[in-house]
Amino acid sequence: MGNFMSKYINMGNTGVNLDYYLLMEKKLDPQLFKHSTEVANCAAGLARVYGEDQDRAFQAGLLHDYGKRLNPSLLREEVQRLGIKLDKITLAEPQLLHAPVGAALVREELGVEDGQILRAIMYHTTGSPCLGLLEKIIYLADVVEEGRDYPGVEKLRELSYKDLHMALLTAVDNSIRRVMEKGRLLHPLSVFFRNELLLQVNEGKRR
Repeated sequence: MGNFMSKYINMGNTGVNLDYYLLMEKKLDPQLFKHSTEVANCAAGLARVYGEDQDRAFQAGLLHDYGKRLNPSLLREEVQRLGIKLDKITLAEPQLLHAPVGAALVREELGVEDGQILRAIMYHTTGSPCLGLLEKIIYLADVVEEGRDYPGVEKLRELSYKDLHMALLTAVDNSIRRVMEKGRLLHPLSVFFRNELLLQVNEGKRR
């Protein structure tokens, strides 16, 4: 059992499906596996702070990039095979496509039926205005896990454990800014997610 799994177990948690961990270690390349396990540990830590189930958060974090092991051509083949109905923006962006395909494959191949875990995987790239707590935690853990290294990440990581919605709003703003700077397609769900978070942050300030 690797150091990342040991980190979570050493926190006193025992309800972890070791089969998923071993499967991901086998299926993912080392860099992606390291990222996935760091996201899992970060998600478990955030879950502890915000009152979400830590085991479910760890599992969702571990599986969130299950579809990323496939290249764009294979992702599109899986869309056709599985009959996934997607908008044209998602279909045109492989960085977005791996999320809904991954959710479908996690259900088909691993037998995961937890709707919130599947939604967390499906929306971890775009976000959505209808995300629940678990899904929000996975979105945030993906961008602040310990392996991430970009300007401002340390402050965002610290904020993540103090103010969930403000941290999410900052993360989404950063993501939208990067997408626009690169001249890539911006998914409308990210805009809707950003606006919903801004409403929640502003409402919190008025209280």
